[in-house]
Amino acid sequence: MGYNSHMKKNSGTETLTPESMEINKTIAHIEQVLKDDEGSSPALIAAVHSMLLLVKLLIGRLGLNSRNSSKPPSDDKNGNKNKKGNSDKPQGGQVGHKGSTLGLADNPDNVIPIKVDPNSLPAGNYHDAGVERSQLFEIKISRVVTEYQAQILENEQGKKFVAKFPDSLTQSAQYGASIKANAVYMSMFQLIPYDRVQLHFNEMYDIPISTGSLFNFNKLAYHRLVQFEAVAKQQLFESNLIHADETSINVNGGRIWLHNASNNSWTLIEPHQKRGKVAMDEIDILPHFKGVLCHDHWKPYYNYKEVSHSLCNAHHLRELVRAHEQDNQNWAKEMHTLLTELNIAVDDAGGQLTANEVERWQIKYRKLLDKADIECPPPPTPKIEDGKKKRGRVARSKARNLLERLRNFEDDVLRFMKEKHVPFTNNQGERDIRMTKVQQKISGCFRSMEGAKIFCRIRSYLSTCQKNGVSIGEALECLMNGGSLPDFIQDKIDKL
Repeated sequence: MGYNSHMKKNSGTETLTPESMEINKTIAHIEQVLKDDEGSSPALIAAVHSMLLLVKLLIGRLGLNSRNSSKPPSDDKNGNKNKKGNSDKPQGGQVGHKGSTLGLADNPDNVIPIKVDPNSLPAGNYHDAGVERSQLFEIKISRVVTEYQAQILENEQGKKFVAKFPDSLTQSAQYGASIKANAVYMSMFQLIPYDRVQLHFNEMYDIPISTGSLFNFNKLAYHRLVQFEAVAKQQLFESNLIHADETSINVNGGRIWLHNASNNSWTLIEPHQKRGKVAMDEIDILPHFKGVLCHDHWKPYYNYKEVSHSLCNAHHLRELVRAHEQDNQNWAKEMHTLLTELNIAVDDAGGQLTANEVERWQIKYRKLLDKADIECPPPPTPKIEDGKKKRGRVARSKARNLLERLRNFEDDVLRFMKEKHVPFTNNQGERDIRMTKVQQKISGCFRSMEGAKIFCRIRSYLSTCQKNGVSIGEALECLMNGGSLPDFIQDKIDKL
């Protein structure tokens, strides 16, 4: 059985696609027939319009994927993932790429000499000419128990004097900083559920740890990061650029919101019951910010009047793909090409175009939007019936809404070509908050708001450390030893 360009092969059956059925043309024809037929009853016309609306909604949802919407690639059906384009580069690591191949260690823990069997040698005189080295790498997993024995002295009256234990020892048997750091790493960074962390310590180290203790380790880390959070907020609102994003999470069966503010050096994620300006004000970063705020056009961000805005063009590119593929908007394909080429031009120019280049690209951008107005015009003004004008904004198609956003917010869409520190997308903010969704998939919902706060603060700290070249192991070791935090944080804490 053959398949033409309008068919998909799926388990040996033929499936009609929206393109093959020409849905949009059919719907437009039906609407025109209804408009021209004066004999149809109002009830019939209303019923048909309702069904057409339902068809539009269903077809719109059917065609959404990770290329033309905010759906993640994991939700794409039938393996319709983004595919890399062809490249003339060879497979594998490229020239100049820093690899991770295992190399010989300078100071091996054990050395086992291997002697040449004399019986295997032909007759002759031999002298020692060195060695050929080969190393076997293993890991040794074991618990280390350190016992402190405090001397007891007793005088002639029978009174005993006991040597003082270190301040860090408060119980006869307790967990050390390395155990706590390892547990926090597994649960907060690797997102492993408590019961599996508990199993790991039992089976690999013969160390019993309750889930209550694991929670307490994380809670301890949370409280030790109070000053980090204060510093992170200050560093962010004093910076010239913030990436902002928000996402919903589940807490004990209810939905709350995680708010992210970040840049190349700092990350801060905080949970809140609300999504809009009330939450942003209480988190207390954006009210003090005066730089460029990069986001995905969530309207509450525009309540902050003292900032400049930069819109995420990754979102625009996906919406343009949808407008072209589902609504047959040719202007959308041209705009996708224009923005992509503009981004390349800005990169080639070192992150910022000259004034003349900016003007040239603006002219091309505006001419394309004028052309789009012809292909995707605004909806007609509703008729005045019984002397009353219909209230509210006239409904627009998704493609028309996108067109108007690109025009009305031109400065925010194109800011990346004028200011060197402004990026093309809000990918930094989305990356910084993405792992919270992964956590929900692995461990399910948070049981309490306290658990969500603990998770967000620790993740913010670990993300910030990574951005500043501090390994996760070093970051947690500093934290759980109870001393100073990494220097780049501690120096700023000392100045508070």
